[in-house]
Amino acid sequence: MRAASARDAKAVTAWAKKAGLKAHVLVWRGKKPKSGIEAQAREARYRLMGAFMAKRGIATLFVGHTEDDQAETFLLRLARGSGLDGLAAMRAHAPWPVEGFAGLSVARPLLRFSRAALRDYLCGLGQEWLDDPMNEDPAFDRVKLRRARAVLEQAGLSAARIAAAAGHLARARESLEAVTEAVLERAVRQGEKGLLLDPMVLSAAPRELGLRALASVLMAVSGRSYRPRFDSLERLFDLLGGAGPRATATLHGCHVGPAPRQFAPFSLLVRREGPRKS
Repeated sequence: MRAASARDAKAVTAWAKKAGLKAHVLVWRGKKPKSGIEAQAREARYRLMGAFMAKRGIATLFVGHTEDDQAETFLLRLARGSGLDGLAAMRAHAPWPVEGFAGLSVARPLLRFSRAALRDYLCGLGQEWLDDPMNEDPAFDRVKLRRARAVLEQAGLSAARIAAAAGHLARARESLEAVTEAVLERAVRQGEKGLLLDPMVLSAAPRELGLRALASVLMAVSGRSYRPRFDSLERLFDLLGGAGPRATATLHGCHVGPAPRQFAPFSLLVRREGPRKS
């Protein structure tokens, strides 16, 4: 993606070896994107690292996201209209962010440290570091936010305060997740070809809990590590509540339809969607 990438990788490899660490450079081969660069490059990185880790039996990847990254993620998601889960931002320990790597996880041990504190620490060690020039490219939303930081700071919105707000929402998310598990225990049973679902239990729960429970079912059946789009999830939720056992729909790699065997008066079967006919 950058002419200097190979040179930078060589420098990092040298620093790692000097510190007594093994270093491996992973190369992204093939055609590169012209648009949506941030998202596609991120996915490519995690796929390369995920494949490397899975092959060697490594379960957890440690990354260097800081308090500043947490604050920027919160603001980016706020600008995109994210709900509570998005605004709760990054977890200190999270599932792998792209599908196909079950069992792998990401750890972020530096979320409570500011970027400035990390750089001060490196200066104290006499350790050099690299700054990605893409972090100065105003074409990217994250860079635009960084340039607005001075104004936000003057308004009292420091990175620490924004990250703290994300932390408060993360605790709220954890509470909702615990209550959602109770809904799932009543609404879901294991079937032979998928999960059996009682949509009436979801409809009777507070809407936020019902939506979370439905998203969990779809993720479990599809094997995807991310949730379906919220607007699509809401449409399916309303369909299930209205049509009951007659509901038929597809979403998030899943097919939802009448269950051949009922565990409740209005059971549905949620199974993985098969290949579509051309």
